[in-house]
Amino acid sequence: MNIRAIPKRVIPKRLDYERFGSLYALILLFIVSSIASPYFLQLQNILNILRQVSYTGIIALGMTFVIISGGIDLSVGSMTALVGGIVILTLNKFGGEIGAIIIAIVVGMLLGLVGGAANGLIITVGKVAPFVATLGTMAIFRSLTLYVSNAGEFRSVSSIYPGLGMGDLLGIPVPVWIMLGLAVVFHIVLTRTRYGRYVCAVGSNERVARYAAIKTEVIRFTSYLVVGLTVAVSAVLLSSRLNSISSTNAGLNFELDAIAAVIIGGTPLTGGSGTIPGTVFGAIILGIINNMLNMLGVSPYLQGTVKGLVIIGAVLIQRKRR
Repeated sequence: MNIRAIPKRVIPKRLDYERFGSLYALILLFIVSSIASPYFLQLQNILNILRQVSYTGIIALGMTFVIISGGIDLSVGSMTALVGGIVILTLNKFGGEIGAIIIAIVVGMLLGLVGGAANGLIITVGKVAPFVATLGTMAIFRSLTLYVSNAGEFRSVSSIYPGLGMGDLLGIPVPVWIMLGLAVVFHIVLTRTRYGRYVCAVGSNERVARYAAIKTEVIRFTSYLVVGLTVAVSAVLLSSRLNSISSTNAGLNFELDAIAAVIIGGTPLTGGSGTIPGTVFGAIILGIINNMLNMLGVSPYLQGTVKGLVIIGAVLIQRKRR
């Protein structure tokens, strides 16, 4: 028996499955959906799916760093509403022209970083569990949004601002380009930089990482800055697309979709490993599922049930693989 031949035939297949499992699932779902509905493969439908998933997909990119590092962020939906509302208020204050749009975007990015830093400080300095900390800030961000808007809607006075969220480049929506561009950058950061290796090390075993002279608290804090930045990007695109932000509905369940995309993409909730392409595939999988449920006439009240089952199934598959 050739012992050396065993790893060559067994281990690569297992590694390929773990690395490309979300891609295989996406291809299978794509084939099934194209058979189930003749309208699925229409170009406009595909572009609509990509546009819809880009907002939560961008947030999921930042969430990947948080979950890999062993944390979680439940506040991203409420933070999206708050940042988007402040962006529109800033835009209106400065007149709604191109200069005002630039100022509003900068304010939005800074506010997203502040929100991420607040979560990071509570978790790293305050030693509060990520679930509890972000559950608290989720309530705070939504409450502030309702207070600032008096439980109403933020409406933009700009006629050119919607061009950012509704525009397209080479026939592909701008938000999709931004999601893909950020995915490339974050993939390089996660796989080709020291910071990316440290994020995986902290999530895999924080004590060992600390013994290896890794500043674990700094790494975790930075991961929340990353997700805060992606929330700000998504908030700008969402407010631009609608030219308004609802204080009650904006960002609703974004945290569920972002976390689900990361998990379906193969990143375990226990942290330590994960991929950016997997998160992108996970977001698209969720988008296709929602699209097919609508096409098949499934009640919108049951779509959450299907999404929940998909999340549970992804976790069970990861557990069996480990």
